[in-house]
Amino acid sequence: MARLVMKFGGTSVADLDRIRNVARHVKREVDAGNEIAVVVSAMAGETNKLVGYCRGASALHDAREYDAVVSAGEQVTAGLLAITLQSLGVNARSWLGWQIPIRTDSAHGAARITDIPAETLVERFRQGQVAVIAGFQGLAPDNRIATLGRGGSDTSAVAIAAAIGADRCDIYTDVDGVYTTDPRIVPNARRLDKVAFEEMLEMASLGAKVLQVRSVELAMVHGVRTFVRSSFEDPEAPQVGPDGEPVGTLICDEDEIVEKQLVTGIAYSKDEAKITMRGVEDRPGVAAAIFGPLADASINVDMIVQNISEDGRTTDITFTVTTADFDRAMALIESLRSTVRMETVSGSSDVAKVSVIGIGMRSHAGVAAQAFQALAGRGINIQLITTSEIKISVLIDAAYTELAVRTLHSIYELDKT
Repeated sequence: MARLVMKFGGTSVADLDRIRNVARHVKREVDAGNEIAVVVSAMAGETNKLVGYCRGASALHDAREYDAVVSAGEQVTAGLLAITLQSLGVNARSWLGWQIPIRTDSAHGAARITDIPAETLVERFRQGQVAVIAGFQGLAPDNRIATLGRGGSDTSAVAIAAAIGADRCDIYTDVDGVYTTDPRIVPNARRLDKVAFEEMLEMASLGAKVLQVRSVELAMVHGVRTFVRSSFEDPEAPQVGPDGEPVGTLICDEDEIVEKQLVTGIAYSKDEAKITMRGVEDRPGVAAAIFGPLADASINVDMIVQNISEDGRTTDITFTVTTADFDRAMALIESLRSTVRMETVSGSSDVAKVSVIGIGMRSHAGVAAQAFQALAGRGINIQLITTSEIKISVLIDAAYTELAVRTLHSIYELDKT
């Protein structure tokens, strides 16, 4: 017998037929004697609709009321799944975030989980009951509903798994695992059997959409083994592949991966914009004078490159932000001219970031050179470069994104077992 958290995303619960399919997946695990908690998202498209209602009601709306509205989608799904499970003879009960309670900080709309008392859920297990939990939501210190930000149901599931000491957190989605890259770009991309927490964190933050970044952070900190699998597989069919292992990708500690590949995957993001400040006065504190206000405005800066002029008096600074923050960042930088001396400011949103990721890079030299040579051979110019122990990211013209991904996937032979 195992204790499992099963999380189902919006596409998995998009309508009643799919909710019935989810219920069959849950019943399969219950019949196997496992203790089950289920975390659900809102039906596909429902949260966007609720967000639209808030914006339509008022462009400037109270974040607490926003949370009250947009959290309703998960409430509907949890209730419907509990009803469906009951119709199949499964003892199930729905729970909202505030009923457990999943305690959060006061940042409505982007709250962080601070505590989850496990007693309520553990008691339900003793009673043989399946807890169907509305994801994406918790209880803020003001005793009002707080939501965790888009994709927050993944975070809910991993946090609950950590709180109850689950053996595994299964994330059911519309794909059957994590691939070496986007199969829509590289049809022969390969599904990975295991990915280390650190690799998945990089992949999620660099463009892979399978898991939300904060959920991977939580899983890594608390050692929650997380399994990505498809909800569209037949629940009654054997849930293992030809090798006898479950079909999907296990996100786990690096020590569980016996054979570490040099490169695990290629990620990309077109949600990038580049800003370049030229002729900036080179003096102590200038970087803080630029990036401090950006941080205060909640504008996340990613890649940063600084070049000092030959005479040492001025510097050029280039950095990237998300496309959603591009206009705000440009306006903010222009407003700094009174405190930060600069000659020109320019920007472009027609760029993309492509990243090579793999824990095997720690012990191998020449990985970056191989990537740069391959891109050059394809006539792809690199605008910015950042590296870490297990990743290399390059900023390129957005028009070359797919070519760059295919090129890098090929040179590292990721299509081969």
